[in-house]
Amino acid sequence: MHTEYIEQRNGGYYLAGTRISLDSVVYSFNDGQSPEAIQEDFPSLKRAQIYGAIAFYLDHQAEIDKYLEDTKREFEGRGIPMSEENPGLWARIQQARAQSSQAKSGEPRS
Repeated sequence: MHTEYIEQRNGGYYLAGTRISLDSVVYSFNDGQSPEAIQEDFPSLKRAQIYGAIAFYLDHQAEIDKYLEDTKREFEGRGIPMSEENPGLWARIQQARAQSSQAKSGEPRS
């Protein structure tokens, strides 16, 4: 599927002539960001490209939502949990989370 604003390549959807995925625009749009706010995140895009991407998404919403869900499931299924891949980093992240949680709750740090 190819339109003026969207092209399919390498198994994904991209804003035509860019390396920016349709996924990026759709996730921002679904999070409630305006096209102007999306453009702040992707300043190389013209506003017409963003509106075109949103229009494409709305015209093909069921298909794109399925694609996004399949892509997410595939991504999650092939990853090695960080706790197994890099136990030292995982331990430091958990320690930082615990300290952050304690700081928010007013508990003294250990």
